Amino acid sequence: MGTAPTPAPAQSGGLQPNIAGLLCYSPVGLICSIIWLVAEPFKNDKFIRFHSFQSLFLCGACFVLAIGLTILGVILSMIAGPLVLIMFPIDMVVWLGILVLCVFMMVKAYGNQTPKLPIIGEMAAKQAGM
Repeated sequence: MGTAPTPAPAQSGGLQPNIAGLLCYSPVGLICSIIWLVAEPFKNDKFIRFHSFQSLFLCGACFVLAIGLTILGVILSMIAGPLVLIMFPIDMVVWLGILVLCVFMMVKAYGNQTPKLPIIGEMAAKQAGM
């Protein structure tokens, strides 16, 4: 009785590069991006590295934006209490825009495309070696 030959391991750990790129912009994107940058089969793929870096830079930009909007809300509440109510619709529009951007980037990554976001796209391309 012969044993069946075992298949060779997949280059990307069984995960297609477009799915790995898509996961960078998902709700668990911060964790996935860091893992893809340090895990052996993924860290050498320029496509995955680009999307990982761009996703990390996008998370950083969103963090800075959140701090800025919070500071603006505090300043408006100090000027006049009810004036802070202006921040609610502004926050909703900004965060809805970020959600739409993330979904757009997920679709593009799934399609094996590497669109560069303004400013952070060039930084990500440099870091990924593209």
